[in-house]
Amino acid sequence: MDITMPKLGESVHEGTIEQWLVSVGDHIDEYEPLCEVITDKVTAEVPSTISGTITEITVEAGQTVTIDTVICKIATADASANADQTIDNTIDDVEEQKVSVEKTSDNNNTIDTSNDQLTEQQPRNNGRYSPVVFKLASEHNIDLALVHGSGFEGRVTKKDILKAIENGTSETTPNRPLSNDNNNITHEKINNDVTNHNQTSSSIPVNGVRKAIAQNMVNSVTEIPHAWMMIEVDATNLVNTRNYYKNSFKQKEGYNLTFFAFFVKAVADALKAYPLLNSSWQGNEIVLHKDINISIAVADGDKLYVPVIKHADEKSIKGIAREINELAQKARNKGLTNADMQGGTFTVNNTGTFGSVSSMGIINHPQAAILQVESIVKKPVVINEMIAIRNMVNLCISIDHRILDGLQTGQFMNHIKNRIEQYSVDNTNIY
Repeated sequence: MDITMPKLGESVHEGTIEQWLVSVGDHIDEYEPLCEVITDKVTAEVPSTISGTITEITVEAGQTVTIDTVICKIATADASANADQTIDNTIDDVEEQKVSVEKTSDNNNTIDTSNDQLTEQQPRNNGRYSPVVFKLASEHNIDLALVHGSGFEGRVTKKDILKAIENGTSETTPNRPLSNDNNNITHEKINNDVTNHNQTSSSIPVNGVRKAIAQNMVNSVTEIPHAWMMIEVDATNLVNTRNYYKNSFKQKEGYNLTFFAFFVKAVADALKAYPLLNSSWQGNEIVLHKDINISIAVADGDKLYVPVIKHADEKSIKGIAREINELAQKARNKGLTNADMQGGTFTVNNTGTFGSVSSMGIINHPQAAILQVESIVKKPVVINEMIAIRNMVNLCISIDHRILDGLQTGQFMNHIKNRIEQYSVDNTNIY
């Protein structure tokens, strides 16, 4: 059966294979991931639609193809004997290549891939988990860090997690395939490249997610005329309110009540009051979006994801905090889906996490604006002719100047400012 490049979002017509998670000859179950694909909107895993054996991979990693292009072929259990023979021959070829690689020496030192080379200090898998694996682990309280990965580059497969569920997570470490460093740029590899190349220059290949991010940023700044505004907000009451609730909230809910949840709630309320900020430029018209879906930036190593809190204006602070926590957990465990990252109408970026006090974001095309929430910093402030120490925060917004002018933007930002400064223990309902 032919497996084709799926459509991974509205107006998405092509995708780039970042890396294959299977090899020719591998058996794969239905819904297990075949490869990782990057588009101009999302990074996603392509699941298999059937169970069977990989007979051919028709698109190499790094290639960009249009939707419905055949990317690989899978033989099912009822395939013909000729197909089975082809698979067997292919597997033999692969095994011969593996033996050849294992016998290849580098500076007369033979590469040994036996179990003796794996120590307890080495990770048991590569930390990349498909949604199916992540779901099964969550349902059965399995610590994925303890599961041995037998898939491509140490990836945990559905078979691995089912075995862990059945036998626990103390199995002996299996043989692991040689990793392909061409598609995995680690900090150690980068440091070695810098050291070994020469003393004056070095280079890092740009591919995968970083390449997609770069293209998106170029498209945004090329098409959208950016304008920028910053306001200073007194967040003292917000800090007191959050500190009042945070311990009991964590004990009751099991996750943190973050400052960011309060800011997202304030932005959602402001978007409802000023819907022009919740719009996008499309051709010769400005489209006002009915739903308020707030995108939040989540980083994972060199990858940046922008999952979406749907209908944020209808959620409580607790509901928003829960979604922030769930989306962050999914990002760290490679569990974000296409649905998690689609439909955003406005972006809020928590740059204060990195200690930033002022920054200009690039708009998440085709949205109308992006808001940066900076660090909350204690400052001396003049209040009623007296100097007081207050918790202050800068809010920075980048806007599409085709849609928005200073008047609408200023009104929107002042609405957020007033909302944040009105938070208090007495009048703020977390739930």
